[in-house]
Amino acid sequence: MNTSDALSAPRLPALFLLGAGIGSLLAAFFFQYVVGLQPCVLCIWQRWPYVAVIVLAAAALLLARSPKARAALLALCGVALLIGGGIAVFHVGVEQHWWTGTPGCGVTGTADSVEALRAQIMATPVVRCDEVAWSLFGISMAGYNILISLVLAAIALAAAGRAASAAR
Repeated sequence: MNTSDALSAPRLPALFLLGAGIGSLLAAFFFQYVVGLQPCVLCIWQRWPYVAVIVLAAAALLLARSPKARAALLALCGVALLIGGGIAVFHVGVEQHWWTGTPGCGVTGTADSVEALRAQIMATPVVRCDEVAWSLFGISMAGYNILISLVLAAIALAAAGRAASAAR
């Protein structure tokens, strides 16, 4: 292995996670803005861990010069993805009516009169968390997000372990 390969190999997991995070968000935006599937509040919550992964993976690529720092950032990517997977599990449970969703899963708001509340409700598109908007082979987008999040978390945590080993 030449010197450039040795320097770039520890960066590959961070580059992969950065691409996966960006790709996941682009897919969500594609379904929202091209296909027309409006997200519910839990769908929006599931996007935030990918934002964290993008920031952390970019930091691991651009800022982390030591294997110890890179390992910490990759481990944080893994934690963010596990949190995202947990949100997705919660969402699937709401879709399957195993439990109820959050107050944000329905129409909420404040108004100073019944007429104002009615106007607010009529102007707000209702996207329910307990209805599956899209599925493939009986698995909803939240179900696929569980799988994606867990696979990416395993990759991130394994890479963090390798980077930590290299730091010793």
